[in-house]
Amino acid sequence: MHSTELVFAYGSTATARVVERSVAVEAGDIEGDRSEAAVSRTGDTVTVTVEAQDLTALRAGQNTWLTLVEVAERVAERSEATH
Repeated sequence: MHSTELVFAYGSTATARVVERSVAVEAGDIEGDRSEAAVSRTGDTVTVTVEAQDLTALRAGQNTWLTLVEVAERVAERSEATH
């Protein structure tokens, strides 16, 4: 088994909460036969742990989660800009 942790630190707990809530719902939906992921938040830091059976699946999982977090960050930025 191979694994990686993607750690994202934000300027506020509120931003981290938006990102975490946005991507956590995907954890159960996009898991495949070869990989799985878990999302957690501590204060202003969001951690995505990706585990995979092989390096190809790990790389694919990393790319997927990096994209999901990037989109969630854009949503959080827009949310902050409107408040």
